[in-house]
Amino acid sequence: MKKVAIALTLLLAGSALAQTVSFKDPAGDDDGPGTYSYPTDAVYSRGSFDLTGFTLKQNGAKTDVSVTVNGNLADPWSMGNGFATQMVFIFIDKDHEAGKGQTGSLSGLNIEFAPESAWEKVIILSPQQAARVKTEVEQKAAAVKGDVIIPARTRGAGRTITGSIDTEALGGGDPATWAYQVVMQSNEGFPSGSDLLTRKVNEYEGQHRFGGGNDGDCDPHVIDLLAGDATGAKEEADLQHKMLAHECGDDGSVKKLAVVSAVHAAKK
Repeated sequence: MKKVAIALTLLLAGSALAQTVSFKDPAGDDDGPGTYSYPTDAVYSRGSFDLTGFTLKQNGAKTDVSVTVNGNLADPWSMGNGFATQMVFIFIDKDHEAGKGQTGSLSGLNIEFAPESAWEKVIILSPQQAARVKTEVEQKAAAVKGDVIIPARTRGAGRTITGSIDTEALGGGDPATWAYQVVMQSNEGFPSGSDLLTRKVNEYEGQHRFGGGNDGDCDPHVIDLLAGDATGAKEEADLQHKMLAHECGDDGSVKKLAVVSAVHAAKK
């Protein structure tokens, strides 16, 4: 009986350490600010950039994240991870304080964060090898590289992309009190300029270009993200479109970047 009691105590202790936060996003809003369309090549399968769910589970020394989409994943480019065309950025605001954290995003996304949603950490889920992603971060996001977390390996199976990281990389704290923003992008093996492995959105869709945006560099290169309270309610699609509203000059320059907010786990 004593051994059973000890085992039960250890089990309960382990359960107490495990923490999970999860969010939902409505299906059918994989159109950025409401105008974006998929590239014409068949590898960009319909629904596979349509974010429908996100979960972060912290269990002791490891933290697992998963992102679910509204279409089956595939590996047409033989990346070796079970998916190839998606690229996900998970921004985490740990303190909800304006003036702390980063309001700029990573290069190639063309968004900024509201002051009260400034982020402290970002996890990148990419089908590229971790070494390649790390090199890109060091070259194109050197100022915040200490806040960028890259899983040793990411995997895609069915409709879900997963990654596992060391909990200590998040810098401590309670995940249930944090706020999150999950940005769906597309893996680009030959990124333009300083873009961090992200695919551009143009005015017209092409074989490997999303359409419905601007040929300049002023529109948000975001296909889907969390909005509202992230419960999956239909009205959250409209909130996403409003959040990604932006203004471009006639020459494609930035007049107003899209300003995004994070979703608070504690409100759920």
